[in-house]
Amino acid sequence: MPPLAPWPAPDADHLLVTAVEMAALEAQLFATGLPVAALMEKAALAISARLLARAETARAGLIAPGQAVLVLVGPGHNGGDGLVVARELHLAGVAVRIWSPFERHKPLTDAHLRHALWLGIPRLEAVPEPGDPELWIDALFGIGQSRAPGEPLEGLLEERQCLRPQRLLAVDGPTGLCADSGRLLGRGGATAERTWSLGLLKRGFVQDAALARVGQLERIDLGLPPSLLATLPAGTPLALAGGDRSRAPWPRADPAAGKYGRGRLLVVAGSRHFRGAAHLALAGAGASGCGSVRAALPQELVDHLWMVHPEVVVSAALGATAAGGLDLAPLAALDLERFDAILLGPGLGSEAPAASEAASWRLLQAFPGLVVLDADGLNRLALWGHPANGALASEASEPAEDPCRWLRLRGGPTWITPHGAEFARLFPALRGLDPLTAASKAARTSGATVLLKGARTVVAAADGRRWQLLQAAPQAARAGLGDVLAGYAAGRGAAALACGTELQTADRRADASLLAAVALAHAEAGLACLQRLGPGGVSPQAIAADLQRH
Repeated sequence: MPPLAPWPAPDADHLLVTAVEMAALEAQLFATGLPVAALMEKAALAISARLLARAETARAGLIAPGQAVLVLVGPGHNGGDGLVVARELHLAGVAVRIWSPFERHKPLTDAHLRHALWLGIPRLEAVPEPGDPELWIDALFGIGQSRAPGEPLEGLLEERQCLRPQRLLAVDGPTGLCADSGRLLGRGGATAERTWSLGLLKRGFVQDAALARVGQLERIDLGLPPSLLATLPAGTPLALAGGDRSRAPWPRADPAAGKYGRGRLLVVAGSRHFRGAAHLALAGAGASGCGSVRAALPQELVDHLWMVHPEVVVSAALGATAAGGLDLAPLAALDLERFDAILLGPGLGSEAPAASEAASWRLLQAFPGLVVLDADGLNRLALWGHPANGALASEASEPAEDPCRWLRLRGGPTWITPHGAEFARLFPALRGLDPLTAASKAARTSGATVLLKGARTVVAAADGRRWQLLQAAPQAARAGLGDVLAGYAAGRGAAALACGTELQTADRRADASLLAAVALAHAEAGLACLQRLGPGGVSPQAIAADLQRH
């Protein structure tokens, strides 16, 4: 079977790199004879063009008519970028001043500084007033930051944000922000209305921790040749945006295929206390286009399910545990071979698995199709080896210190879709790592494909591939949203496996790129609802309905 083509293409629009990786690419360019000054001019002229093209608008954070500008200049080449911008704005008639609190600068930056002063651009000697009305352009350090900028700068930039919110633009990263992790290097730093990322997108700029400080992220294309990009390490993460959805690896069923040839899914969801989770998961599954959806649900939902989801067939009516969760023991009596995929988790109740459920968990472990674990399915798995659950742990030979052994022994592909707290319960050793690193390590450890939910969701495959969303609607962060995602993912996975080999890797496991496409579609549905219905309309039900339209 030929290898799957990468999706999206690993090009300049999609690669997410570290500061070291970007510096290595630039070093290779300079080694070929390209002058450092040429690349600096290219980057800074592109930023200047964007500023001047918007000079007639009054949008916040950009140059409005009559707006004065202060460029904060660092000692390195980021400062040189800022000085070229200052030069171009000055020559275009914009009132510009520069401020650089450093005695020494790199030779190229120093040359640009001398030229700027010769042109008559004023250099501010005193520390600027944080509340002044000028638009600030932060060209202090960029991605070259490895330590905190220090209290004086941190305090100045924090006070600037308090007095003049979002009146700052950042060149290759706000001061004080790590370009790899997206976390502050010290106690404070700059907050930008817009950040320009030079050449390629820096990994830290799209992490949840960085979003409030990065503001609107825009990549400045430097025309890096594909042969240079090909030298990046295998597994370099790929960013996902709206334009990638139309090229996603969606399953294509045979036009003559019947319902069973378009995916057979079993949804195990809900409980006495969380009945709505089952309905939302089924709504997501219905939006996926899966041909046949069956469900194992709490008894309380069964009698009236036809009124809400008339297309869903009930495979089992399940009772409740003593704590009110869903009793999974009867699943052992089902013929799971009839399904392409099984979703387990939304609203089950998070108590540890009872000894009576051991047979059901073993059956799920041996199931050769796709298993999608979400929410309380993950919480129960995290409690698998809990001391209070000794009978199940002993019967399954599951060591208490490694509750993910069940995942490694799965007989088919596994997708897990945790949010941060669920992830920490399942992978406690990975607490504190940035999402891209944490998800990648979890995937390699467990053998599962990991969808780590967040403001910028990450998907990681066990083979090292990684994807991260560039945008999502923050108003979509509501209870029930993950239930829709889980149902949609499971339905898409079932349909893919029913299609044969088109969306499977060489070992016939559902390809992880499909889960990344699912995450993108789900996020895009939220953005579409926001645009069409406004902030109050971005509900899980509306998102499920939007997914159904695509």
